[in-house]
Amino acid sequence: MIALSVLLGLIAIVLLLPSASDLLSVVKIALGRRPTRPHVPEAPPRLLFLVPAHNEELLIESCVRSLVRLRYPTTRASVVVIADNCSDRTAPLARAAGARCLERHDQSLPGKPRAIAWALEQLPVHGYDAVVIVDADTVVDPDFADQLATCGPLASKAVQAFFDLSNPDESPLTQMAAVLATATHRFAYPLKQRAGLNVPLVGNGMCLGTRVLAEHGWDAFSICEDWEMYALLSERGVPIECVPTAHVYAQEAQSLRQSSTQRQRWTAGKLTVLARLGPRLLLSRRIGTRQKLDAMAELAVPGPALHLGIVLVAAVTAVALHPPGALALVAASAASLLRPVVYTIAALALQPDPARAVRAFAFLPLYAVWRLGAAARALRMVGDKPWVRTERHQQGGA
Repeated sequence: MIALSVLLGLIAIVLLLPSASDLLSVVKIALGRRPTRPHVPEAPPRLLFLVPAHNEELLIESCVRSLVRLRYPTTRASVVVIADNCSDRTAPLARAAGARCLERHDQSLPGKPRAIAWALEQLPVHGYDAVVIVDADTVVDPDFADQLATCGPLASKAVQAFFDLSNPDESPLTQMAAVLATATHRFAYPLKQRAGLNVPLVGNGMCLGTRVLAEHGWDAFSICEDWEMYALLSERGVPIECVPTAHVYAQEAQSLRQSSTQRQRWTAGKLTVLARLGPRLLLSRRIGTRQKLDAMAELAVPGPALHLGIVLVAAVTAVALHPPGALALVAASAASLLRPVVYTIAALALQPDPARAVRAFAFLPLYAVWRLGAAARALRMVGDKPWVRTERHQQGGA
């Protein structure tokens, strides 16, 4: 029973890490000076948009068209699609839509991270200020590039755009995901930035300065290359900022079946990065204690639904088995939910139809249980394991 108390206590401590980091951020902001506005260069930054694509004929045209139609000087932006081991019409459709297309054929090293690394070796990256990674199931806001430019100069930092949904109203799953995106990019990430902390990179809409790439290279090859890059750059003291006004809209899985591989990959990928890079983060001499705490919290704590499922299991276990300190352990675990609840309430207020978004959360208990099962299955993928990409679908009956 004592061992069970220790285990439940460790779970509660880990789940409370984000709350502790946010509290320190609020104190830092309250006691610190107001951040200065960044200097925006007179000339718009030169941007290279990279679109890694594997058999994306269903959505690649809309993605490329949104990029080539940006309200941005055409001489300051280039769009390159990486048709990676494609067996469909991705490459010709990308070219027809207005992009340059590189075709990669290497079945021995498949996957998005390898495709990006290969393309960076083929292209004159030094001629740009930043490289922006955009997924093939994505469309960008017409002012996307202009908003990235407000965070300039970009060459010596990384930047994360607002990773939004293109299909928020398709199902309760997509409606909850839209609320989570708002909570993350409108509240959680700006708080970190104001407190001088790095924001996580989420892959889609990730902007990497070319000086950062020249010094550190592309060295992320796990099944969650975005979390790996976040950990690597944070450990090395490279600043990572957010731009909540720069929107990319991606297709979210509309059903549990469709989202299964995606959620398993996220869970396994974060655990892999935590195991490999967590010690390096903690031992880094380039970052302070607050950044170490926040990075470990981001890597160790699961998403809100899985977080809820873990708290419920811990609470039921404590109540059923009555280990020493059961009441305190249940209270600590429950307290860790306050942070996601506050962010969720704030994000609901910004939804176009808050009442409908609230109704979608009736699906949350079932989803939390499902996420526990998906997380258990994800343990088989920890490490360098292959993964299956998320199934695409036509939206709005198209």
